Amino acid sequence: MAATVVRYLRSAGTSAPAPAGPGAGAGPVDALPRPELRAVGADERAPVDPAQFRAVLGNFASGVTIVTAPPGGDEGGPAGFACQSFASLSLVPPLVTFMVARTSTTWPRIARAGVFCVNILGADQGALCRSFAVSGTDKFAGVEHTPAPVTGSPLLDAVPAWIDCRIHAVHTGGDHLIVVGRVEALGAAGEGDPLLFHKGRFGRFTG
Repeated sequence: MAATVVRYLRSAGTSAPAPAGPGAGAGPVDALPRPELRAVGADERAPVDPAQFRAVLGNFASGVTIVTAPPGGDEGGPAGFACQSFASLSLVPPLVTFMVARTSTTWPRIARAGVFCVNILGADQGALCRSFAVSGTDKFAGVEHTPAPVTGSPLLDAVPAWIDCRIHAVHTGGDHLIVVGRVEALGAAGEGDPLLFHKGRFGRFTG
């Protein structure tokens, strides 16, 4: 990818150097950690209507990513899903986070791989995002990608930026999981507008 800059980020003295090679040193994590945290007890009524919750939170515009992981075990090809809930978390050590539904069928495959790559999507990649948001299909059919430099996770062609990670921790958060990744490598093309998601629709900067 033109103009991509690869930076290996490791905090001096906080850990041993990571082994070289795709997936080296990665280990599976518990896909559904316990205890499960419940915001509402089984005998309680939800404090807010779910439809209203989605409508109000939909006013918060976010970027859009595709989280990918390399093939593992007898599962065939790589894993991936569209993810809106991604954020940076820490500079030292370099950590990022994303949230995934406990019911996701893709997340257990990523957990078993122990690694992932966050592909940040550009303004013209809405169709790519939609293809990774559908279950039960070959999401990687016709999608060009190369192995990310440290973990071997799929790095999708033409994405504006990417972050290559090992799973650092997984926490429960109601009906979702909070996944923390330690950044091992990253890069950006330094050009193009981001793909935005707002009130159920894709958008882009106009100003």
